[in-house]
Amino acid sequence: MRVFGAVPRRVVYDNLRAAVKRRVGIHVEYTDRFRALMSHYLFEPCLARPGQGHDKGGVESRGKGLRLQHLTPIPVGKTLASISEALLSEIDGVAQKEDREGKSILERFRDEKGCMLPLPTEPFEARHMVMVSVSKQALVKIEGATYSVPSHWARLHGTAYVGVEDIRIMCYGESFTVSRQRRGCRHVRYRHYLSALAQKPQAVRQVAPELLEELGEPYGRLWKLLVRTYGERDGARVMAKLLGVMVDHGEDAVGKALCEVLGQGRLDLLALRSRLHGEPRKDPIPVPEPLGSYQVDVGQTTDYDWLLSGERP
Repeated sequence: MRVFGAVPRRVVYDNLRAAVKRRVGIHVEYTDRFRALMSHYLFEPCLARPGQGHDKGGVESRGKGLRLQHLTPIPVGKTLASISEALLSEIDGVAQKEDREGKSILERFRDEKGCMLPLPTEPFEARHMVMVSVSKQALVKIEGATYSVPSHWARLHGTAYVGVEDIRIMCYGESFTVSRQRRGCRHVRYRHYLSALAQKPQAVRQVAPELLEELGEPYGRLWKLLVRTYGERDGARVMAKLLGVMVDHGEDAVGKALCEVLGQGRLDLLALRSRLHGEPRKDPIPVPEPLGSYQVDVGQTTDYDWLLSGERP
């Protein structure tokens, strides 16, 4: 309908399963989604009689011609949207050609468009709606594939709107969209588990490559600095605390503050705290020139374990 820019008043259908649930003689029972489509666009469906090809006139022969012209060989593309755009562009080019009477298909369509119904203000939601239950691990299963959801959705019920290429999952007013996976596949976003990872530094260390790939910069630069300064184990502890700060203040605010702090070439946690709380920036304390060449090594928590043990070199 969006391509036409209007709605036909009457549409002839073959008895496709997406529209017809059951047919007994002249009595037809439509599927729920097709009834929703009819109610949204307010057109009159007209179903052809089974075994009566002449009911559809030249539709089948014309459909065969279009298939041979535009779908042979089968179009190839990275996404269904790119394939559709290429096909529409090709068909629009053919529609501009003039026939024997000197009129193009587009000109004839403009004449007929005045007899059609106007488009509604909102497009029809063609996705298939599925009710889902979230497990205690914050996972949902949709059409044989498993997807992660935000951890605070655990043990709740949500709604999934399944499209051709992606799925929109909703729960209590929150929603996000994920690319559709094949049956048996598992799609986990560690960003959904930030609150849990904030309490488990060892888990942060284990999933650091995948988590940093999702978060992007400046978190990759932050992790390298933490590992170089504290080591992986203690760096994961600091990273876990920062993940908790992200849960409280939001990813955008923490990311912006990190960019400002890391711009100095070092990690100043006190400066990061002041940025998040909106405190005015303090000028660094000037260092006397004789002391400028001294470098103070940063200690690690394991050094204090050694000191408490009482061992001496």
